[in-house]
Amino acid sequence: MKKVFVGMSGGVDSSVSALLLKEQGYDVTGVFIKVWQPDFIECTWKEDRLDAMRVASLLDIPFLTLDLEEEYKKGVIDYMIEEYKNGRTPNPDVMCNREVKFGAFLKWAKGQGADFIATGHYAQIEDGVLKVSKDTNKDQTYFLWTLTKDVLQSVIFPVGSMTKDEVRSYAATHNL
Repeated sequence: MKKVFVGMSGGVDSSVSALLLKEQGYDVTGVFIKVWQPDFIECTWKEDRLDAMRVASLLDIPFLTLDLEEEYKKGVIDYMIEEYKNGRTPNPDVMCNREVKFGAFLKWAKGQGADFIATGHYAQIEDGVLKVSKDTNKDQTYFLWTLTKDVLQSVIFPVGSMTKDEVRSYAATHNL
């Protein structure tokens, strides 16, 4: 059985992703990724983590918390500040995906024995190539453009073939 670690944010997209993978026969582990947040900004990470834990419990899958604060601070925040200093407009979402979710998280998951990682991104992979999701209004391929074929071979986007309305309906049907 193939092992997949699902980045679970506590939201509907990653929750449905975990459920779909479990239904497809994968050995699923939910992982909440904790990122750096400045002290002066109110953050809901504890509540988000609790939501993700509840879903993992409902799905009867293991749940882990991965602290990637240092990687986020260096790869996203420091990059963003440097870009602003140099008069450029940064794209922190692209860097978060490259450096944190599909960088540090993927490397860590592989080290834990995972065959794949998965997220709730609206994107598809066909023949090792990133493709637009079914829901063109929610498509997130723009934020994933830096991912290489080597990375994509270890990634699954379970909700990429669904619309947001279908994801919400699926979640409601399964009490997520």
